[in-house]
Amino acid sequence: MGEEPSDAADAGGGDDSGDRPSLADQRGVESVYQPAEDSDLLARTARKRVDAGDTVLDVGTGSGYVAATLADAGARAVGVDVSPLACQEAADNGVTVVRGDLVEPFRADAFDLVAFNPPYLPTPPEQEWDDWMEHALSGGEDGRRLVDPFLETVERVLAPGGEALMLVSSLTDPDAVRAYASEHGLASEQLASENHPYEALVVLRFYRD
Repeated sequence: MGEEPSDAADAGGGDDSGDRPSLADQRGVESVYQPAEDSDLLARTARKRVDAGDTVLDVGTGSGYVAATLADAGARAVGVDVSPLACQEAADNGVTVVRGDLVEPFRADAFDLVAFNPPYLPTPPEQEWDDWMEHALSGGEDGRRLVDPFLETVERVLAPGGEALMLVSSLTDPDAVRAYASEHGLASEQLASENHPYEALVVLRFYRD
């Protein structure tokens, strides 16, 4: 998932000078991304597409909410996250979880469905914070810091007939995301959308072209 936050960030710290509070402390929130409207939309959409016994992966699992929802539907669900704090919280919530970078830890053709709620908020470099919450929220300057690498690699782990569902925002330009997927051999369609005050949330489906 690109560069990880520094060791100071692991402890909830800030920049190298030690006088910059973590983003989580600034916002008065957890250090692990908690379920919100985007997580709920992705989980509801994905749940409709899994059958009992399907093998599914929740990329960037955070608290494990999407993985747990799919497990409740009868799927064999595993989560993956680069954050050790997220991995611990997901495990505490009963989710089987692996610490790793996107789909890198997993063998080819492993999953019937892969779900991903990436960090998608466009963030200027001067507003970046070196901590795990920033890593969970910031999509870089164009909102696609992890969207593009995911699209470049997810096809490898999809079982025959498998699919990937990804939550994106209108701020991230879903049409551009779909065009990038097409360049990497993935067909796509929109499955769901919700309008919110400053953006529309969209669930896109990707599959082998």
